[in-house]
Amino acid sequence: MSNPYLFACHLLLSVFSCLFCSGQITNNSLSSDRGDLRIVFYNVENFFDAKDDSAYSDNEFLPDSEKQWTELKVHRKALNIFKTIAATGGNKPPEIICLAEIENMKVLRELYLNTPLQKFNYKIVHFESPDQRGIDVALLYNREAITELESGIIRIVFPYESYGTTRDILYFKALIKSEDTLHLFVNHWPSRRGGQKRSEIKRLFVAKELKMKTDSIVSFDSCANIVITGDFNDEPSDRSLSEILNTEDPEDSVICGRLYNLSTSLKAGCKCGTYKYKGTWNMFDQFIVSGNLLKTDAMITTCINCIHIADYEFLLQEDRTYGGRKPYRTYQGPLYLGGFSDHLPVYLDLYF
Repeated sequence: MSNPYLFACHLLLSVFSCLFCSGQITNNSLSSDRGDLRIVFYNVENFFDAKDDSAYSDNEFLPDSEKQWTELKVHRKALNIFKTIAATGGNKPPEIICLAEIENMKVLRELYLNTPLQKFNYKIVHFESPDQRGIDVALLYNREAITELESGIIRIVFPYESYGTTRDILYFKALIKSEDTLHLFVNHWPSRRGGQKRSEIKRLFVAKELKMKTDSIVSFDSCANIVITGDFNDEPSDRSLSEILNTEDPEDSVICGRLYNLSTSLKAGCKCGTYKYKGTWNMFDQFIVSGNLLKTDAMITTCINCIHIADYEFLLQEDRTYGGRKPYRTYQGPLYLGGFSDHLPVYLDLYF
C-alpha cells in the first residue's frame, strides 16, 4: 500500500478487530456483569463527511475550511467511534448503538463498513432530519438479537418559528430475542445556545411531542417496555424532563405506565456527568425507562444501577483551565486534536 497513512489506518483497524473479537477491549470493571442486552448512546460530536451539501450549513467541515476536514480525518473519526463502542460493549458488541450528531448515511456506512463493526451483523436505522446543520440521530442494531418491527420519526415543527429546525426523534420498535416488544426513542434536543432559559421553550416543546407519543403507546399497553435515550441538553431535574415528560425518581414506588429517569440517581451519586461546560459537569445524556422495566418479575428488566457513564481514560484529557479532566474532543476551536467527542457515552443493560 503506497500511502503510509492509509496503511496505518488499516493496521489500526486490524489491531482493534483482534482486540474486540478476543474480548481484550472491554469495560474491565463491568464486563462480567454485562446484561443480556446493552444499549449505548453516544453523541459523537460533528461526524460530518468531507463533501459539501448545499441543503445544509456544513461549510465548517470541508477540506478548504478553517478546520481542513478531509476524508482521512473522517476515517480517523470513524475509528475513534468504533474504539469507544468496542469499549462500551463489554465482552461482546452492544446490541443497540444509538448515535447523535451524524451528518448522513455516508458517515454511518463509513463507521459500519470501514471499521471492525463490519464483522458483526448490524443494520442501520436512519432518517434525514431538517436540522439546519444537517446533523441527525441514528441507531445500529444487531440482527441476531433483535427483530425490527417498526421504525420512524417524530418530526419537530415549532409552531411559533417557521425557520427554526431541529433533529427528529427516532422511534424504533423491536422484538427482543423473540421474547417481548421494546419501544426505543433516540433524542437530540435543541441546544442551550443563547442561554438555558432563553432556549428552554424549544426543549419544552420537544418534550411535549415525545410525551404524546409515549402516552399513546401506554394507552394501548399499560405495561409497555419503553426506553428513551439521547442528549437532552437539560438536566434530569429541569422542567422539560421532570414536568413535561413527567419523569420520576426510580427510588420511588414503581408503576408500569410511568416514566423513570435512571440518570437522576446517577447524577446524585457522583460529582460527574457526560458533558463539561466551563468547569461544570452536566448530565445531558440520559436513559429514561417505563415502570414495567423496573419490575423484577417482568420478562425484560433493568435497574437503577444498570446505567453507566463510559468515562474511560482514553476519552478524557486534562482540563488545564478549570482543573480535573474533560472529554477529549476532535477539535478545540479550529485546532485539530484528533480526539473523540465533547460528550461521554452512556449505556444501559437489560436482563431477560
